[in-house]
Amino acid sequence: MKIAESVTFGGGGLDRAEDLRRHPDMLDDLTAMTLPLWRGKPLTAPSRDALSFLDGHAFDGHGTPVLVGRLGERALFARDVSALEVDGVDDDLGAFRDSSEQTHADLPAGSAFVELRQTMTRLSPLDAEIAVCAKGMLEWHRTNGHCANCGTPTQPGKAGWMRGCAGCGRMHFPRTDPVVIMLVTRGNDVLLGRSHGWPEGFFSCLAGFMEPGETLESAVRREVWEETGVRVGPVRYLSSQPWPFPGSLMLGAQAEAITDRIEIDPEEIAEAVWLSREEVMEVFAGTHPRILPARDGAIAHFLLRAWLADRLD
Repeated sequence: MKIAESVTFGGGGLDRAEDLRRHPDMLDDLTAMTLPLWRGKPLTAPSRDALSFLDGHAFDGHGTPVLVGRLGERALFARDVSALEVDGVDDDLGAFRDSSEQTHADLPAGSAFVELRQTMTRLSPLDAEIAVCAKGMLEWHRTNGHCANCGTPTQPGKAGWMRGCAGCGRMHFPRTDPVVIMLVTRGNDVLLGRSHGWPEGFFSCLAGFMEPGETLESAVRREVWEETGVRVGPVRYLSSQPWPFPGSLMLGAQAEAITDRIEIDPEEIAEAVWLSREEVMEVFAGTHPRILPARDGAIAHFLLRAWLADRLD
């Protein structure tokens, strides 16, 4: 797919500076700056279309500093500051569409912690990649404080890109969960589904976690059948997107359905529908009587837009 890396969180060109993780002396030679995140929300500038970096090792003592990468002659670290008592905590916090913003007296005027899904399409490709890396890494540290082998507390190393166990000597590295997400088509129609807990009318492409020993193609066929009862034939890879909610890699594929009868598994999804191209155009135009579009910035939105524009080449 020629436009694959134009997906949100793709193609930012971040210098991840892996060499610095192994050479603390080289890292110390660079000037540091910090991107703080509160409950996974990155700090954004007053315009909300850029991240806000703080000079030095700001909020030292909060969480594990993780080297995100090198920006010129500066080393950028992410830091979890969720222990801060912030202003702006309200009922929207943690909602499906969290529009709340949190501030703190020690932050630059006008800056705020903002849910990444609310601002991701406004960020530059580089800032978006920085944000997705920072959020994913800090969530990994939050949930991997103990050794999965022996249960001993682990300690960070390699500038935050490893956790070592003093009990059994194992080293643990960040992991990403692969998820297939499918643009399932049959002629002029596309198959969309709605998960439990989503707002009424909100539909997206079908998706599911890959299983051990499974190819992408097999996972696509299995997930579509499990969720909707629809059988799939040819499958081809299109594009990928890191999705740190909490730590997935979305593997986008196009799948050609060979049956069209829908029999959903109610434990898997709430509803599934076939929509024509013309109906999907109505969805994106906001004129469809009951269906809302996939979240802007998500790979499902990207794939559906590309399908409508005949850009799946």
